[in-house]
Amino acid sequence: MEQIGDPDRGILILDETGFLKKGIRSAGVARAVLGDGRADREFPDRCVPGLWIRPGRALIDRELYLPKDWSADRERCRAAGIGDDVEFATKPDMGLRMLKRAVESGIPFGWVTADEVYGQTSRIRLWLEEHDISHVVAVPKSQMP
Repeated sequence: MEQIGDPDRGILILDETGFLKKGIRSAGVARAVLGDGRADREFPDRCVPGLWIRPGRALIDRELYLPKDWSADRERCRAAGIGDDVEFATKPDMGLRMLKRAVESGIPFGWVTADEVYGQTSRIRLWLEEHDISHVVAVPKSQMP
């Protein structure tokens, strides 16, 4: 953080991505749309989605998104090394947890940015506003103020 953190110009980017995987035993693996918009019909393999928070070019936090069908199957979770304490959470809920951890840890940044997955969730926008954190997040055109 000493090298890249900047309280004025630093930007935290809340983003998600998926890693193509084969098989069914990788933790959280499921058919999904990749972060770059490619649908699973183009890539029939499975992927493991994750959320990232990055200031510029450094990964500072991450969480594995666990689909509902995974979190409901505790035996499958245990077989993949996922503890019983890991429950289903939406991507926006996970993103908000990561933002809170970044603030609590004192990481210097000036802005937060995120795509529509996170911007359409009012609790993230409200939390950023309540904490006087500058942000630019995408929202769907149908979003009410």
